Amino acid sequence: MATVGIVGTLDTKGREFAFLKERIAAAGVRTLVIDTGVLEAPVFAPEVSAAEVAAAGGTTQEALAGRRDRGEAVAAMARGAAAIAARLHGEGKIDALISLGGSAGTTIGTSAMRALPVGVPKLMVSTMASGDTRPYVDTKDITMMYSVVDIAGLNSLSRRILANAAAAIAGMARAAADGAAQAAGEDRPLIGATMFGVTTPCVTRARELLEEAGYEVLVFHATGTGGRAMEDLVRGGFLAGVLDITTTEWADELVGGVLSAGPNRLEAAADQGLPQVVVPGALDMVNIGTPDSVPERFRARLFYQHNPTVTLMRTTAEENTHLGHILAEKLNRAKGAVTVILPLRGVSAIDREGQPFHDPAADLAFFDALRANLAPHIRCVELDMHINDPEFAAACAETLLGSLRGRRN
Repeated sequence: MATVGIVGTLDTKGREFAFLKERIAAAGVRTLVIDTGVLEAPVFAPEVSAAEVAAAGGTTQEALAGRRDRGEAVAAMARGAAAIAARLHGEGKIDALISLGGSAGTTIGTSAMRALPVGVPKLMVSTMASGDTRPYVDTKDITMMYSVVDIAGLNSLSRRILANAAAAIAGMARAAADGAAQAAGEDRPLIGATMFGVTTPCVTRARELLEEAGYEVLVFHATGTGGRAMEDLVRGGFLAGVLDITTTEWADELVGGVLSAGPNRLEAAADQGLPQVVVPGALDMVNIGTPDSVPERFRARLFYQHNPTVTLMRTTAEENTHLGHILAEKLNRAKGAVTVILPLRGVSAIDREGQPFHDPAADLAFFDALRANLAPHIRCVELDMHINDPEFAAACAETLLGSLRGRRN
């Protein structure tokens, strides 16, 4: 029988969690309750006490309750809940996780959820689910359900919403428990690939070739979160190799665009020793947002209106020189086979000859800086092709396949 972990403050919201627990049990699924309340005694007895959670967070329940510092208590219980959820899942004691709450409860609940691998069902019923959920979801597959009313007592509406949440997590937990056995031995090796609209033809053709060779390709939209999600999977041991066609997130990180993946992008595969093919896809552009959101310091730059909400700004030769240094530094740390492939006729759909971002001098600044700074053990291949030429995509796929075969041998 599947088991759902329930994370929640049983002192202030015990009645709501008791109702949730009853509805999950009525759906034929076991529950394991983790108490994260520190102020009062729990309304009902959990399987994991608040004292245990506090200890896992590096403190004691008494210390948190005595100081009455809400921020410190939330942070500590979030750390503890994450550590305990990860341990329970690793021991095979929970198949899914659910929580309820406002801003504090959502912080604690989703911290525990983010500690679990992708694919484990995670459901957060929250007053915050109708706003900006990025701080809670980040790169994990967390389902956010808006509670409509506050998590403050039971009424005809809240009962309906909590009953729906219970049914949803029970169904997901059963499917996860059943599917784990069915999928054993059936999965093909996974390749992570990065894509933007302006590199889609390249990634699509390369994906087809890799799939014909027996691999499954997970394509990540290079929007900041996408790049970080791929790197999380690399560190989690899910991927056999990386086809990093679209490294554009580094342009946003350097220049100040809205789709940065942070300063650690391109490090995971290097550190894990995975075979990589890396291409400067879409490094000709920085994502700004709507036209009226363009900062004053950029007003004189070259722009392209991708759609009503996305304004693209052409990177300069100076910026591309910096990007060449950065990518070389990241790739030089690689412990596995890395091949950089440079498309000399353009790095995006709008960097082709005749297109608005076509700027051979700016591209050359990147190529020169990268060549000058790559370590000798990093292979660099230059092709007189555009990134979206079918032949270029084939070269990327075949190069990665060669590295993967070499690793197996």
